[in-house]
Amino acid sequence: MRFFAVGVVLLACTCAAWSLALLRRERRRLRSDLDEVSLALDGAGTATSPSPDVGGALARLRQSVEWVQEESREWRRLAGWLSQTLEATPLGVVVTAGDGRVVFRNEAAVSLMGTRLVEALASQALAELLDSARSGQSTAKVLDLHGPPRRTLTVWGVPMGGDGTAAVIIEDVSERKRLDAVRRDFVANVSHELKTPVAALGLLAETLASEDDAEVVHRLAERVQAEAFRVARIIEDLLSLSRLEAEEAPQHESTPVHAILAGAVDQIRPSATLQQVEIRVTAAPRRWCVMGDRRQLVSALFNLLENAVKYSPAGSRVEVGATSDGRTVDLVVRDHGVGIPSRDLDRIFERFYRVDQGRGRDTGGTGLGLAIVRHVAHNHHGEVLVDSREGEGSRFTLRVPAEAGPMGLLADAG
Repeated sequence: MRFFAVGVVLLACTCAAWSLALLRRERRRLRSDLDEVSLALDGAGTATSPSPDVGGALARLRQSVEWVQEESREWRRLAGWLSQTLEATPLGVVVTAGDGRVVFRNEAAVSLMGTRLVEALASQALAELLDSARSGQSTAKVLDLHGPPRRTLTVWGVPMGGDGTAAVIIEDVSERKRLDAVRRDFVANVSHELKTPVAALGLLAETLASEDDAEVVHRLAERVQAEAFRVARIIEDLLSLSRLEAEEAPQHESTPVHAILAGAVDQIRPSATLQQVEIRVTAAPRRWCVMGDRRQLVSALFNLLENAVKYSPAGSRVEVGATSDGRTVDLVVRDHGVGIPSRDLDRIFERFYRVDQGRGRDTGGTGLGLAIVRHVAHNHHGEVLVDSREGEGSRFTLRVPAEAGPMGLLADAG
């Protein structure tokens, strides 16, 4: 798509340059015909009727005028089409004449050159590229603008004709650069997360092969099983995250809030019982509904509950319930565990990010649960909020739009 857009821009600029060249040629031809008529008239002297030469020159002049008028109308139509095409493209386009005058600049170019600092830096690069383009050389340059906002621009200088006409094309590649960085980090993180349990499996298997003590063999086998489950969980969460990213517009249906709560609580109860954590549920009215994908919403709420249980001490409780103001429904999970330091609150929804790396591995977490919750919220045009104090516990809220219609959600309904 990127190369298609650049191609369209170059084609439009080339058409403009070609049309200008044709118009200039016809103007030169018209000027030549006018000179011919002028000479013929001078040669006619005081004759009372025009000579054949004068008549022929006048006929040719009339034809040239008519042709130039028609070409001017065509040129105006073409200029309008080219202008609309270049305004519609997300790429910035600046076209200059042979003497360096800017004859066209679209809104995207104005927007990308933005602030005064950016304009100064971009203008300098623009001038250098245009000088090269006017001399017939195609050149490109990458500009890193520290902002705010921080942006990366790719700028091409393209010669458009032998008369020095040139164009500069500007593309904002900031988002592409950010996604490339995210992709690299993601691959590095996946490799790191899988490397640890796979290496542990290898060492444990090697030890098992040379161990005769039944008790030691049993203990090592349990470790092998735990590490295998950890690898399987990482892969499962990666697949879930991949499916969520692929389903940016999932099929939404009327989903009762109480069913979402029940589904997530049923999934977490075995783990909560094992860790001696009480799950306390505040029931939601059965008429409360949201428009959404039930599987995704249950998965998101389960991930919030799983985090709450993992980071809660034995004998404590985790509370889950729902509230509503009639426009949105809040699925709320509160724990009384270790809490989250304020410095980490902005990063906890990143993939593989853990507040405490060692404790995250001890609890068997993959670091993907909250990333999954964020994607579910995004897919439902909602948001996920967190309020946490270190040592006091955390409160996570998955907020999604309520179902529109006559069901009449009320914040104080019971």
